[in-house]
Amino acid sequence: MKLGVIVIFKQGVDIKEEFKKLKHNGFETCQLICWDHTMFTDENAEKVVEASKEYGIEITALWAGWQQPAVWNFYEGQLTLGIVPETYRFARTERILEGADFAKKINVKDVITHAGFIPENPYDPNYAGVISSLKYICQKLKSQDQYFLFETGQETPITLLRAIEDIGLDNVGINLDPANLLLYGKANPVDSVKIFGKYIRGVHAKDGEYPTNGRFLGQEKPIGHGSVNFPALLAELKNIGYDNALTIENEIFEDENHSRTVLESKKLLEDIIMNL
Repeated sequence: MKLGVIVIFKQGVDIKEEFKKLKHNGFETCQLICWDHTMFTDENAEKVVEASKEYGIEITALWAGWQQPAVWNFYEGQLTLGIVPETYRFARTERILEGADFAKKINVKDVITHAGFIPENPYDPNYAGVISSLKYICQKLKSQDQYFLFETGQETPITLLRAIEDIGLDNVGINLDPANLLLYGKANPVDSVKIFGKYIRGVHAKDGEYPTNGRFLGQEKPIGHGSVNFPALLAELKNIGYDNALTIENEIFEDENHSRTVLESKKLLEDIIMNL
């Protein structure tokens, strides 16, 4: 498995300098995360492609964000996240497709996003509309030889598997975020691999804890300090033949030692991989 890291693509970011840092720190891959659709210009695409070639950094996926509001909890989150809320569905569908078009320009096949709290009940009146919109997105990406990946977290693994089966296309997959499965209280990450199986095309290396109340998500932790069993997780991924990127994600932005934490995570993961 190649190790990578998340790169936030936003106004003011010098993508060439970011890729230079990745190369210096021994990373081979990255995922770009972008919430600002004004970044999806031809000029920026040229800069990304140039930087990727110069420093030999493979961009494994583009994480396509969407416009606000977005409240990351179990209450307002139901009403604001992804394309599940009907109020925002059309505009966010278009925004995700803008991200896919930009990904195409930078030669990236995989486009990731959070779909939102997909209804657990397939007979929920909102379920059919969510699947219809997801199918529309996936059909557009298929025409561009791209994959749509669900970021795990807001739904149980079986709900996500059902959604993929109901979409019914062969360019749909999963970006497994083991910490999110814990933070949202949805599943043991190791067990989820057995359900997701062949659909896993990307993996975030992130750690965290289960929630301790019914309103707020669990707490993210640096890798090795939470409840994700990374030796068991990576062994299970190896068992299913996963050999794509393992992308370190650290969203603990208040951590003054963010860069050091990422490098410590890299060393920990390298040690685990070496002993698989």
